[in-house]
Formats: sequence, structure tokens, C-alpha cells
Amino acid sequence: MRKIDEIARTYSGLQKKMCGILESADGKGKFVSHTWKKAIGSGESLLLENGKIIEKGAVNFSFVKGKFSSKMEQLLGEKASEYAATGISSILHPVNPWVPIIHMNVRYFALDNGVSWFGGGIDLTPHIIVPEDAVAFHHRLKTICDQTDPEFYEVFKNWADDYFYLPHRSETRGVGGIFFDRIKPGRQNSFENLLNFTINLASVYPEIYAHLMHKYGTKPFSEREKKWQNLRRGRYVEFNLIYDRGTRFGLESGGNTESILASLPADASWAYHYSPEPGGFEEQTLLLLKKDIDWIRFEEKNRAAISK
Repeated sequence: MRKIDEIARTYSGLQKKMCGILESADGKGKFVSHTWKKAIGSGESLLLENGKIIEKGAVNFSFVKGKFSSKMEQLLGEKASEYAATGISSILHPVNPWVPIIHMNVRYFALDNGVSWFGGGIDLTPHIIVPEDAVAFHHRLKTICDQTDPEFYEVFKNWADDYFYLPHRSETRGVGGIFFDRIKPGRQNSFENLLNFTINLASVYPEIYAHLMHKYGTKPFSEREKKWQNLRRGRYVEFNLIYDRGTRFGLESGGNTESILASLPADASWAYHYSPEPGGFEEQTLLLLKKDIDWIRFEEKNRAAISK
């Protein structure tokens, strides 16, 4: 568990760099630091609110240690006395409905029984899906994965499809991305390779979002699009409060509640038996909230379908 102190310092430094890139892209908002300390450890939540493009954004860092409770044993399926964990988690909610929500998380978890692993991922949740953006997003993630292991993208993409899914709605949270958990160092991928993978993933995260901010941040939008944005935010809230493992573990371990729930949007809404307008962007978005869409070959498959 000694290596975790060095990893925590690396992740903390990454947190600051990420916020600098996002602030520059926003052009107005500034991240405000909120530090916290508890018996289990400490952390820093950097929050940006009411920016030009980012309505509410959080980039959280934490480093915690404590007793490995029976509930944690049930949740993680491991036997141990103590644990230590460090990581960065971030969710950004935009003002403009054409700018998507984005989430990123990287973490390292170690037990005193000698078992340790990495986890994390990135996923994109557009309020209005633009297929070319989803294609570009997945190509970028595949490039990052391939630098470490050519098998990562396909495995982690499918994992994300299954994880970022609302079974009670029969829809995915967005256009997916990659998700991985309990990835342990071994002969195929060394500790250093996996650590560098998480660093690369965290580093590309603000670059991906800065591009989308520049592309859509000033795009005109209507009240209809804003209403739809809040309905999609409602779905996001449902996932985070019902299914998100990070939220559940954070609350169970006694983490900082405000930092854990900083992932929620400032506003969200729900409509009883909502029915989208036929042929509208709402219906088109719902049609693409499906598992197993091959975004890497999406354009190629669409061209082939059109040519038939």
C-alpha cells in the first residue's frame, strides 16, 4: 500500500492541470477550492458554477484510508482489514443543451491483504446526440486504449454499455465510452502501464471537452431544447442515485457528502409519460440510447445501409 502515496500526489497534480484547461475553454468561470478532512482521509473538490459554458462542474480528488467494513466486503467481494484509495472524479454540466454532459473517473484501490487494482472510465451523455461527435469521441478513446493494450477498447466499451445503463428505462445514459474496474497488475500489463493508462485518460478528458465547448458553447438554442436538456438531466440523476457504484461506495465509506453529490446538475426535471414529437431531435436521440452501437464503424455502416 506504500505506492498509493505517490499515486495520490500524481492524481492531485492532474486535477489542477485539468481545471486550468477547462477554465481557459470556458472563458469566464473559475474553479473554487473546497478542501475537506475526515477521520478516513482528505480531499479537495474544485467546483465551477455559473460559467459561460459550464453551468456546474466538479473535479474532485480524494485520498482515504480506513477499516474495511463488512458492507465493503459484500460490495467488493474481498476479505481484508484495511483499505486505501485515491482518485479523481469529474462531471461537467453545461449551460447549452447542445454541449453534452461528460464524466471521468480514475482511481486506485489497495487492501492490506496485498490485493490492489485500478478502475475508472470516461463516458459522454449528450442531451441531443450528434452522431459525428459520438464517433470522434470513441475514436479518441480507442487511441488512448490502444497505446496500452489493443484489447482494452472493445472490452471496456462493452463494459461501459452495460454499466451506464438504466434498466428501468431500457436506455443507456448516453453514447457510452469506456469503463473498467478491478484491473489488477499482472504479466500482461504492469503496474506502471496501468498507472500511465489512467494518467493518459485523465489528461485527455479536458481536451475532449474543450473541443465540444468551443464547437457548441455559443450555439443558439430554444426553450424546447432547454426543456429537453432538463428531462435528460433527470435521467442522469436517476442513474447516479440508483446505480452509480462510486456514489454508493463514497456514502458507505463515510466520504464527503457534498463532494460525492457534486455530480448532480443544478436543475433537472421529470415529465409523467413523456412522449417525444415524431421525427424530432428528442425522438432521434432516444433511438440512439442503445447498447452495442459500434461507434467506431458507425459512419461506414450508415453509408453501407444508405447505398443498399
